[in-house]
Amino acid sequence: MSRIGKRPIPIPNKVTVNIQERYVTVKGPKGTLERELPSLVSVKQEGETLLVVPEDESRKARERHGLSRTLVANMVSGVADGFEKRLQIQGVGYRAQAQGKKLTLNVGYSKPVEMTMPDGIQVAVEKNTEITVSGIDKEVVGNVAAKIRAVRPPEPYKGKGIRYLGEVVRRKAGKTGKK
Repeated sequence: MSRIGKRPIPIPNKVTVNIQERYVTVKGPKGTLERELPSLVSVKQEGETLLVVPEDESRKARERHGLSRTLVANMVSGVADGFEKRLQIQGVGYRAQAQGKKLTLNVGYSKPVEMTMPDGIQVAVEKNTEITVSGIDKEVVGNVAAKIRAVRPPEPYKGKGIRYLGEVVRRKAGKTGKK
């Protein structure tokens, strides 16, 4: 049995959970999330906690047990607190600008790169070089942050590019001159 799957999920005071067969709907102060859980796994509410239980002891049920528990726990914490990823831009002349649902990146290409954010995702830019991606769905926040980073990933020689805040980029030595 999964160690992660066995742990109960505490439900905060302002969050309500509705379970209908394999569909789980979670409502909280930040919004509403719903998800269809994989087969062979069920969710039960006991008081102020949720339990994810495999329906049998097959290999597929055990594989999906921990995954389902993590997905439901991320839904509960997302509608209660939300998630955020922070990115940092390094490079001379590199900058970002956010206007509503649109993020414009000037990162060394001939034209600025414009990205439109999906529903439920907010983007904020501080000091022209720090981007904060926030929302209630952890999966979508992570995917949007990865797409922004993929526009200009950090390169190992000068360290220029877009990186996660706190990410360490291993630097390489450049060419050596003739002797």
